[in-house]
Amino acid sequence: MEKKVRKAVMVMICLISVFLLLLLIWCLISPGSIRTYEGEKSLSEKFVMDINGSPNGFFINSQNTDNPVLLFVSSGPGTDDYVFTDKYKDMKLEDEFTVVYWDYRDMGIAYDKNFETGSITLENILKDTEAVTEYLKTRFGKDRIFIMGFSGGTHIALRAAREHPENYYALINMAQDVTDGPERDTLMYEFMKQVFTDRGNRASLRKLEDSVEKTEDGGIVCKDWYNYVALLHEAGGGTIKDRSEFEGIVLPILFCRCYTIKEKLQYVPAMKMYRKTPFVKELAGFDYRASVTSLEIPAYFISGESDYNCPWKLVEEYCNIIDAPDKEFFLIPDAAHSPLWENPSVTCDILRQIKEKTVNE
Repeated sequence: MEKKVRKAVMVMICLISVFLLLLLIWCLISPGSIRTYEGEKSLSEKFVMDINGSPNGFFINSQNTDNPVLLFVSSGPGTDDYVFTDKYKDMKLEDEFTVVYWDYRDMGIAYDKNFETGSITLENILKDTEAVTEYLKTRFGKDRIFIMGFSGGTHIALRAAREHPENYYALINMAQDVTDGPERDTLMYEFMKQVFTDRGNRASLRKLEDSVEKTEDGGIVCKDWYNYVALLHEAGGGTIKDRSEFEGIVLPILFCRCYTIKEKLQYVPAMKMYRKTPFVKELAGFDYRASVTSLEIPAYFISGESDYNCPWKLVEEYCNIIDAPDKEFFLIPDAAHSPLWENPSVTCDILRQIKEKTVNE
């Protein structure tokens, strides 16, 4: 009996030692640092600042602050995206722009569990967008900047461009969210069904059928968005092409250097909090094909050819509908929902061309 106790104690000590070692390693690879550069006019900053009485987070990367400023509006809504810039080193947008990755009120690195989330409304976030834009224009001595929304952030960027066109050279939205209606769910369903059928994956086909309801006109409505998106990742059309949620999102967060341990631990709570805010509820039932059909500035839309999270066919349709001084839809090969990081050479070249065309006009 005594021998068994000693053995159990030794096992426990070993497990605790392994845990502490792993924790130490995790701390060492989580310094919270971002890319740095050597140029005289380069800039690398990470900070939280008060905007209209709320905490907002910023990551700024620039090889040359004389370059145009690009305000990158985070996805979700409520999901910090700098982790992908940390992971995918070939993405060097800072060669062409002063890139400002913005964590809007109480999200990402700006998350405060005690913040009054009732103030997270569409009106307030758009006021914050205007204030952030004015701050960047003043700080970097610019008359106008670029605004780029990603996925859930396209709601903010699109509306900001409509309300204050004088602030922006152009709108550049990646993975534009067009509508949350049955058309989106149907395109996702058809993609997943085809993939799982080609693979002979009967288990996933059953899960797919269990996750949807069919309308009288043959359309599809998903019953559980989170399970639906998990299946989409399995099919290869999610955040990163052919990567599961664990591979494409969780592992990059766990092993990135740009977040501290505290920031990593608050990443998911901040994201989940946003799903229950007035802001997200206000977006319900949106369809920009009917509600935002014109802009006073150029509008450019970028999608991955395997993106069915925000199905690219809807984005192309929306680009054809919207009236703008200049507009174009770009479909990026070898990419799903995040072409800026998945296929950076092609995507960054497109952004460089947009910069040269609009700044010089």
